Amino acid sequence: MIKNYANKVMDYEYNAFMTSMNVSVSKHLLDKHFTVLWANDYFYSLIGYEKSEYEALYHNHVDEYYKDDPDSIAHMGQVIMSAYEQKAAGYEFECPMKVKGGQTAWIRVTGRFTDEVFEGYPVIYTIYTDITKLKEMQKQLEKQSSQLLEALEAAKRADKAKSDFLSRMSHDIRTPMNAITGMVDIAEAHLDNPDRVRDCLGKISISSRLLLSLINEVLDMSKIESGCMILTEEEINLADLVHGVITMVQPQIDKKKLNFDTQANNIMHEHVIGDMQRLQQLLLNLLSNAVKYTPEGGRIMLTVTEKQLEDRGRVIYEFIVEDNGFGMKPEFLERIFKPFERADDEQIQVVQGTGLGLSICMNIVECMDGSITAESTYRNGSKFTADVQLRIAEEQTNEQPLRGKRVLIVDDDEVICRSLSERLALAGIAGDWAVSGQTAVEQAAEMHLKGNDYFAVLIDLRMPGLDGLEATRAIRAAVGPELPIILTTAYDISGCMDDAIQAGVNDFIIKPVFRTSLIYKLKRFLDHDPQAAVPVSTQIKTHVGKRVLLVEDNAINLEIAEEILGRTGVELETASNGKEALECVSQSAEGYYDIIFMDIQMPVMDGWTASVKIRELDRQDVRTIPIIAMTANAFADDRQKTTESGMNEHLAKPIDIPQLYQILDRFL
Repeated sequence: MIKNYANKVMDYEYNAFMTSMNVSVSKHLLDKHFTVLWANDYFYSLIGYEKSEYEALYHNHVDEYYKDDPDSIAHMGQVIMSAYEQKAAGYEFECPMKVKGGQTAWIRVTGRFTDEVFEGYPVIYTIYTDITKLKEMQKQLEKQSSQLLEALEAAKRADKAKSDFLSRMSHDIRTPMNAITGMVDIAEAHLDNPDRVRDCLGKISISSRLLLSLINEVLDMSKIESGCMILTEEEINLADLVHGVITMVQPQIDKKKLNFDTQANNIMHEHVIGDMQRLQQLLLNLLSNAVKYTPEGGRIMLTVTEKQLEDRGRVIYEFIVEDNGFGMKPEFLERIFKPFERADDEQIQVVQGTGLGLSICMNIVECMDGSITAESTYRNGSKFTADVQLRIAEEQTNEQPLRGKRVLIVDDDEVICRSLSERLALAGIAGDWAVSGQTAVEQAAEMHLKGNDYFAVLIDLRMPGLDGLEATRAIRAAVGPELPIILTTAYDISGCMDDAIQAGVNDFIIKPVFRTSLIYKLKRFLDHDPQAAVPVSTQIKTHVGKRVLLVEDNAINLEIAEEILGRTGVELETASNGKEALECVSQSAEGYYDIIFMDIQMPVMDGWTASVKIRELDRQDVRTIPIIAMTANAFADDRQKTTESGMNEHLAKPIDIPQLYQILDRFL
């Protein structure tokens, strides 16, 4: 403070009044420092410094006080000098101001020019108002306003996406419906031409499955959006899960002549507890998308990896589906997991779908404490990575009899060879490997000459140079018929099974090769009879002499189920509701029925109630008789309820015929 000036103007009452009003009043010189001539006590209270401290540190120079904030002091000078040059009465601006302790306050500075001059410089009167709280409120309001605008835009986008979705669904549903009704008309017009009728039936089957998948996804998304997704808990064999999904997509892969491969890494626990159907849905959606959006002759890779958790009772399974298909643009990649979204790309507009599959996948993995990510390069493929957490189930695999055996692994992928060798080592089995068919023949022949044949050979079907079948023939020529040879492949084996058996193959394993599946196959050769493991026919098994109770209230559904079940040779009895089914069982002799297929939604008594009451009957056979839900109630909570009511399986309508026959084979 300039003492000579202060002595002239200091007024105790004026200072006290301004301080009591929380107003900072000061006078400055219009020099290069904006030197403080005088300030009331509240000015120093505002900045947190004592008057003497401020004078000692900054010499009453505003520019020194703002030396760490050059932008603010430059702005301050520009506003003040511009107003002075324009001969304005004063000026006003807002700026940040540091306070003692390192914090920052916001102030509004209001200045007035005067006719007063001190030591040759004009004198300015200023008022500082602390607007920090006001700024914070303004910032919050701006943030809320921005959020409201974003929410409004998101709502508009969602509304447009749903409108587009409904328009697209109208088209996508009518397309297979038109095919179904059209093919029915054509078939009726050509009843005397079995080939034409057979062709129509095939196209009706394809169209009906497409229509079913569209309906399932829409209903599934409806359940998810209403917060009703419920996961069931059941024991899952990971190998069965993966192989089952691969089997489902295999016809699509073969039709487009895609190169498909699969790999399992570090799988230590193959039996887990989780929701089998939702896991299948997750993998099926990812693989089906890869097939849809990969052009003919392209490549798809499925990788399954187990990752350890600190929680010893749980593990993470990572599923990666990678392709070299159309790929996605960056702007679509950002919203790919949102419902009703589809890429606006002419190349893929012909691909039918709801745009819901990946959104459903995201909800599934989140329910399983996991995550899903997507990577893609436009026109150069995509990669989806899904992680899920699952509980470990008890595993009982006796590997002792195989300890000390030596197996030859043959695959052109060295990573697969090493992985299989490491997993066999865990069971005490030595695993030699070769990355070509020719090398495998030489190794097998060398061991034979030494009188130390391999216990078995595990050989890939598709390899460059000498493929799996050619290598098998060469090994047979070198070592004879005694050495068990197991063919591994990621493709459908039905087309090559006969050729493989003629070449000398004894058994088959679908990739990815899981340890328990491999151990099971190898143990079948412990009796030294390789021919014992040749696969049996895949035709429908007959169950003559077995009695089935079919409970169904719909006449058409009853006719369909009777026809399908009748092909297996079973004796079939029917009931039209749960009450009749209960009477049939209670009035029959012990062990009369071998299995019951039960609809759920029926008049008089539903299937759940009927199952509970059947289990409660005072007789021994009802404790073990298989009761299979055969119902259009296909959601997870429906399946959970069937389990709680004592049912053994849940078979969703429309009936998956191969699945129905598998259930019959398993329980009968």
